[in-house]
Amino acid sequence: MTSAFSRLANPFAASPVTCVEDLRRLAKRRVPRMFYDYADSGSYTEGTYRANQSDFAKVTLRQRVAVDMTNRSLASQMVGLPVAMPVALAPTGLTGMQHGDGEILAARAAAKAGLPFTLSTMSICSIEDVAENTDKPFWFQLYVMRDRDFIDRLIDRAKAARCSALVLTLDLQILGQRHKDIKNGLSTPPRMTLPNILDMATKPRWCLSMLNTQRRTFRNIVGHAKGVGDLRSLSSWTAEQFDPTLSWDDVRKIRDRWDGKLIVKGILDPEDAVMAAETGADALIVSNHGGRQLDGAMSSIAALPAIAQAVGDRIEVLMDGGIRSGQDVIKALALGAKGVFIGRAFLYGLGAGGEAGVTQCLDIIRKELDVTMAMCGLRDVRDVTGAILAGTPNFAR
Repeated sequence: MTSAFSRLANPFAASPVTCVEDLRRLAKRRVPRMFYDYADSGSYTEGTYRANQSDFAKVTLRQRVAVDMTNRSLASQMVGLPVAMPVALAPTGLTGMQHGDGEILAARAAAKAGLPFTLSTMSICSIEDVAENTDKPFWFQLYVMRDRDFIDRLIDRAKAARCSALVLTLDLQILGQRHKDIKNGLSTPPRMTLPNILDMATKPRWCLSMLNTQRRTFRNIVGHAKGVGDLRSLSSWTAEQFDPTLSWDDVRKIRDRWDGKLIVKGILDPEDAVMAAETGADALIVSNHGGRQLDGAMSSIAALPAIAQAVGDRIEVLMDGGIRSGQDVIKALALGAKGVFIGRAFLYGLGAGGEAGVTQCLDIIRKELDVTMAMCGLRDVRDVTGAILAGTPNFAR
């Protein structure tokens, strides 16, 4: 009994963790299937989801030797804001169902690491929950809904919480089908069916974390959106509210309403990147929504070089999708990104070990980035360019 409690208290006592893949395996064992699958899946055949990660292997690095590798620095900036390394935590829905109070724990881990945390509109902990339980500004991600009054109020709530950047997601006007969510009957809170009860019974760490919180539904929405008092199903609400009429004029209106840093997310085509630059946004994120929308689209890393070339220095280019290591980070920087976002990687850490797991994920990526940069012959991450690449990658699939 004592050993069982000690394993619960120390999430990594029985299994040394050396990489993000180790955290993924632990999360798969510790998080109920419907929520693990929600985080770790793509749309339809999941081809783009897989390519996001596998295409990084096509990018090779130049190893340099007999150079001074001392006094290295990973400090940089993202949208003009200082970061301990050019990495931010991406907005992810249902984060608080990977572990109780997940958004709060991830925000705390990010703040301690000197990195930005981005809260999703579809979070379990609300804007106010995170603001009240953390002491550093965070970023807020916005979806555009049909109910524009609700959107205006969300923006005002983000202002009141002193969010230091708004991340506007453009690639979810309609919802790509994710087969696993349908088969698992995804809902929050989970329905008390026999399969769900049996699954949760084998996840004591997760159950304890959920028993210790009252945050188990979409708290940015329930009690704030008109007519929504009990939101159980993500798919039914999004089918009604995500707006297929979203246009660049809407982006400009949000730019006018939000007086802080504005980042537009979901850019995968150079023409759209140019349009994003013309809105006055401070940055864009090259992203295919983690392979969860248009299956068959290019991977984010494959789309990045052409987008960076198309916009030049007119708008800051960031990137997300498939980042699982410090090596992936430096490859994205070499291909034109000024910084990257990690989503699934930190969710694996959260599911594996709560706040400590997110911290471990960030430590792993930081150490890998630092060592890789040194072996490429550089001491300052701001000096990373395409010169560290062994050749132009071939992303043909």
